[in-house]
Amino acid sequence: MSYTYTYPRPVLTVDAVVFRKKAGGTEVLLIRRKHPPFQGAWALPGGFVDMDESLEEAIARELQEETGLQNITLRQLHAFSTPGRDPRGHTVSVVFWGMLKDGQTALAGDDAREVKWFDVNELPELAFDHDEVMKTAISKLVNSKF
Repeated sequence: MSYTYTYPRPVLTVDAVVFRKKAGGTEVLLIRRKHPPFQGAWALPGGFVDMDESLEEAIARELQEETGLQNITLRQLHAFSTPGRDPRGHTVSVVFWGMLKDGQTALAGDDAREVKWFDVNELPELAFDHDEVMKTAISKLVNSKF
């Protein structure tokens, strides 16, 4: 099937904010990007939604491919759509969030060169608009029932 449109369209992506509780506080899982754009920078796991999958299937697939994590209950957090958030073109990202409740180990794979847990109060500089995403997630985490 061929897709041709008169007008340009934004591209749909998904990202995951995965928290875990530690004795010293709360941590979030980040990946170090293997490829441009932002090669070598820290980012949330995520990627493009394929034509034949739902948002929920896309985020589960991306999270498993990039971190090895599976079977995490994820809920939609927010959609981020500011033009320019991705240098490759206009993307709209539906961000999901969840809390790791078991002892799964995250392992880098696919587009991730490295994975690492960071204290939510000591985050590195993040790729794309993931600083804004994290501010939203952290503010909502305070009132959540994870």
